[in-house]
Amino acid sequence: MSRAEHPSRRTVLAAAVAAAVAASTGPASADPENGMTTDTAEPTRAVPGTVDNRAWFSHRDWSSGTAKGTRAVAGTHPGVEIAKPAGTTSYTDPHTGVTARWEYGTWTSPTHRLTVPATEAIVSWNARTPAGTWIQAELKGTYSDGTSTPWYVMGRWAAGDRDIRRTSVDDQSDGRSTVWTDTLAVDDPSTGLRLTAYRLRLTLYRKPGGTATPTVWRLATMGSDVPDRFTVPASTPGLARELAVPRYSQEIHKGQYPEYDNGGEAWCSPTSSQMIIEYWGGRLTPAQLAWVDPSFADPQVCHAARYTYDHQYAGCGNWPFNAAYAATFKDLRGLVTRLVSLTDLETLIAAGVPAMTSQSFLKEELTGAGYGTAGHLMTVIGFTADGDVIANDPASESNEAVRRVYRRREFENIWLRTKRYNASGKVASGTGGVCYLYFPARPTTAQRKALNAVGVRV
Repeated sequence: MSRAEHPSRRTVLAAAVAAAVAASTGPASADPENGMTTDTAEPTRAVPGTVDNRAWFSHRDWSSGTAKGTRAVAGTHPGVEIAKPAGTTSYTDPHTGVTARWEYGTWTSPTHRLTVPATEAIVSWNARTPAGTWIQAELKGTYSDGTSTPWYVMGRWAAGDRDIRRTSVDDQSDGRSTVWTDTLAVDDPSTGLRLTAYRLRLTLYRKPGGTATPTVWRLATMGSDVPDRFTVPASTPGLARELAVPRYSQEIHKGQYPEYDNGGEAWCSPTSSQMIIEYWGGRLTPAQLAWVDPSFADPQVCHAARYTYDHQYAGCGNWPFNAAYAATFKDLRGLVTRLVSLTDLETLIAAGVPAMTSQSFLKEELTGAGYGTAGHLMTVIGFTADGDVIANDPASESNEAVRRVYRRREFENIWLRTKRYNASGKVASGTGGVCYLYFPARPTTAQRKALNAVGVRV
């Protein structure tokens, strides 16, 4: 997201009185309405009162869904893949104009009943998409009045950009909820309307006659109902530790690759993602980086921008696309969630798990930042002895300047609030604790306990 103080595309979440527009139609696929089951897995621990996380990643999880042309696969990395395709369909890529035929299969989750009736939902996925393949993720929600949303497309994604252009889908609304890039939001939460349950549907595509298949290893949804608030309760410091996370500046990339949003302040999300990917040992090969201008420093940041870029959003700040990019690295998983306090971040840091936080603020609200932003990602890597936040902030003029220490109370408030005043004095939105978490596919016992403690089942 840009760090300039201007309306971002996410600010509409705070004042969403959406025009009722028909949900856009994607490639045809079977709608498995019949034979659906209710989610019987042990409920994921919800962060008290505000967040419900549910993830499918075990062979048992994948076997619990309804498969049409797909199958659950076991092994070290259980997942779902194409078996005998359910059919063939056409897709016209809106960003290239190219129409192509694709074989497909679908997997539909059981109905998951939210422990926290939600005003928002964000879907994340981790997948492998070899050349000639791609995936689509959809969500269909049930409202608190018993009616349902349409099937909303939450993303069309491929790890590469040769077969399709990865994209969110605009103009999806039923007049009561709307998809804003990567977030499904109830238009007017003050009415009391909430999402109480949902199903997810994956559609896996491949070129006709081929044998390659996408494989989805993890599919997760975070539903939340964070109260409107300009300030949040203060937490008590409980940890002094700093993780050795690589430091990268987004600002040294100003003007690079206009086709991927021009570097600089637009690249906070991929720059932060690359820091944590490399912390976990993810590395790009010279062959993977060969397309980058050799005169550019830190070519891996350019690579992250290209491969997180959302061609509809026209930027690199699509939250699930960043998590999916992280999971293209060996034995790494990623998701988008919300946390409720800095205590949650301390729990993660204590187990060696850094986190990326999304926040908006005026220049004077975060001492030492030197800028204001309508939306910005940075990486929390630790806490000082006084409890202040140590962050790798990519909005820095050099890699050496990336490490910052921010006052605990200021950071906590700008990250966790849902309402704020912008530079014009108007009410704007805050993210309410949005966080990217990247972690090993086989976490240590301590890492597993920490992730479970903040509501993430692994």
